[in-house]
Amino acid sequence: MSTPTRLRSGSWRTMLNKVPEVTIYFWIIKILCTTVGESLADYLNTTIGLGLSTTTVIFSLALAAALVVQFRLPRYVPAVYWTVVVLISVVGTLLTDNLTDNLNVPLPLTTGVIAIVLVGVFGVWYFRERTLSIHSIVTRPREAFYWLAVLVTFALGTAAGDWTLDLTGWGPGLSVLLPAGLIAATVVAWRLGAGTTLCFWIAYILTRPLGANLGDFLGSDPADGGLGLGTAWTSLLFLAAILAVVIYLSLTRRDQTLATEGHPETMLASRRDPDDVFAD
Repeated sequence: MSTPTRLRSGSWRTMLNKVPEVTIYFWIIKILCTTVGESLADYLNTTIGLGLSTTTVIFSLALAAALVVQFRLPRYVPAVYWTVVVLISVVGTLLTDNLTDNLNVPLPLTTGVIAIVLVGVFGVWYFRERTLSIHSIVTRPREAFYWLAVLVTFALGTAAGDWTLDLTGWGPGLSVLLPAGLIAATVVAWRLGAGTTLCFWIAYILTRPLGANLGDFLGSDPADGGLGLGTAWTSLLFLAAILAVVIYLSLTRRDQTLATEGHPETMLASRRDPDDVFAD
């Protein structure tokens, strides 16, 4: 058990933690969501022919509606939370695509600017709350910082991943290995004592290019080194997988935090089980 987190005096009213426990299920769904973000955006933008601008507007409105529901809830609800993640993965991808494709901003510049924005988000978040732990998302301001950081990490992962592919020239299959290797290195660093919160956010960023490259591998034509499933079938396959895992978690509650009783401004940071990965 970890030490309860006491919020600053006079802060917003507290809620149960609004994000799930960081177990293996968290990372599985996160990767599935990033793959959907890539394949679904490509399907609507290219295959259906909606275009970047129209696709961005549609998903931005859907994300705004989902966030309204998420913010109104007093606790973590798997179906709502992961719906937001799926939508925010698409919007984050589209933000980068708009910068590079519509505005012709070079990928190195896009990656650098988004990285600076992310550092700024984390800086303001820490200055105000004195923690970046996802096990302390128990007030509206912290939840707002959390979702803003998540959005920027998706945009950064998209830009950095695309830039890496341009530099290496790797095909869909081989391109999966680099982010997978970097995530494995992050896990090793965490096991050796590196900061938990830092390792979490590094892994969170890296799962974006991993999921996107996996989606490209599944959806691309065999002549290009892919499996040829297409963006539509890839999106449906991964959405079905996300739904199955979310239903399982909703029934078992294996990824839900436990709150302390008693003082209204304390919350037990997390429970521990053998599946915990990067938990604070």
